[in-house]
Amino acid sequence: MSMIVRFRYPHISLAAWLSLSGYRLLSGWLMLIIAGQFGLAQPTGQRIAEEAAAASAGRDSLVRERSRIEAEYLIRANQNIEKYRKGDAQIRIVDASGKPVRNLSVTINQVSQDFLFGNLVFELGGFSPKEPYKTDLFKERFKALFNFAVLPFYWANYERKPGMPDWKRNQEALDWCRANGITAKGHTLGWTSPAGTPGWLLKLPPATAEAVYKARIINNVAGYKGQIDMWDVVNEPVNTVSWEMALLDTANTNDFRYNVNNVSVDQIAPWVERSFRWAYEGNPAGNYILNEYFTLAIPKVRERFYQLLKLLRSRNTPISGIGIQGHEPREMWFSPIEVYKTFDLYAEFGLPIHITELIPQSSGKAITGWRSGTWTEAAQAEFARQFYTLAFGHPAVQTINWWGLSDKSIWLKGGGLLDENYNPKPVYTTLMKLIKEDWMTKNVRLQTGKTGTVAFRGFYGHYELLITRPDGTQQTKTAHLLEKADNEWIFTL
Repeated sequence: MSMIVRFRYPHISLAAWLSLSGYRLLSGWLMLIIAGQFGLAQPTGQRIAEEAAAASAGRDSLVRERSRIEAEYLIRANQNIEKYRKGDAQIRIVDASGKPVRNLSVTINQVSQDFLFGNLVFELGGFSPKEPYKTDLFKERFKALFNFAVLPFYWANYERKPGMPDWKRNQEALDWCRANGITAKGHTLGWTSPAGTPGWLLKLPPATAEAVYKARIINNVAGYKGQIDMWDVVNEPVNTVSWEMALLDTANTNDFRYNVNNVSVDQIAPWVERSFRWAYEGNPAGNYILNEYFTLAIPKVRERFYQLLKLLRSRNTPISGIGIQGHEPREMWFSPIEVYKTFDLYAEFGLPIHITELIPQSSGKAITGWRSGTWTEAAQAEFARQFYTLAFGHPAVQTINWWGLSDKSIWLKGGGLLDENYNPKPVYTTLMKLIKEDWMTKNVRLQTGKTGTVAFRGFYGHYELLITRPDGTQQTKTAHLLEKADNEWIFTL
């Protein structure tokens, strides 16, 4: 039996009206209003107030439950940080004859981290402005926080004319990175977005275009060996069409390149596999990453990427890292539950996970997903604190990379850590505390006993040890606290 309800707009059904109004779920308050329209009930002011209070209580309950879950995941992450990001070390100090020296004061300070915290240096390299802006301050802010930098190798911009790559624009930035102990990564070698296929390439016969693509990969990987040994080899493979399909799209359009409804993983895998094999040929010791988005937010894409990785693994494709982008959907606050589901799923492959592109905003836009509210500077900082803790607290994650340093030159409005004048925003200060204070081992003061030994537990990285004798004379030693190593150091005074 069906019943048609007619009301103020007799030509529109109730279901259609609700759909047009954008309501998928009715609150108790809205149900009362509609009931009144149909003569089913006459809401009083008291009843409306009661229903509104109940709805508010429901929202409060939901907020409390989400806060409980967040706290639970952050506790787990912090426990993992202590377990997986730190190691035990023992220092033994002897004299020239090999006898232990007692009553020595040993002050231990970490000076660098093995874990890679990064950001873009596009402004210093391939996307540097015609008129430099506070370059020294940019470098100062970057180096104070990060030990990892990403350089742009988007093919359409990098090689505007065939055979004439604009490598010099990146070289100065790369030299600065190397001089300051900053690990560099190239992004990206293969991508079937229009940015990854120059217009001139699409005018070549497909076989010739592929030969040129192969040469691009090998030339860059081999040419930068020792300077750049980490590459995003293929970008966004399950959200874009295959290489063969891209070559047919001579109009070079996003509408075609990102329409993958009828593109299977089996169609994608061959060109991705070839790309990684060519990179490996260029430098067998390199670190080669497959990078993708939507995996944190959309289970269907997460599974599709998993199936691609599984297929590539069965073919012994030389992938050495799994890249997870953190900016799609662009206004989403990711659920801690889904974040760890994603990390745990891809950890099955035994490969390091790289958070490759993270850019929460302070844009004033509405927050979607796990939380609600507005993307303010405070929200941006809070999201960063939560997400970095979750990521650093998962043993499979090896790098975290923010997508842009300053709002002066940024992909998404308000996504920088600095404002347009390179002044720190709250998110920069938040990350500084996490990365350089909470997650570094500083000012550990110990004293040797009769065996001449001291022991400590610290974050993996390089250390400086200041040894002070009873007479006040001092000597400095250096050491590297390594993961999966004995970390027993003997120093002779």
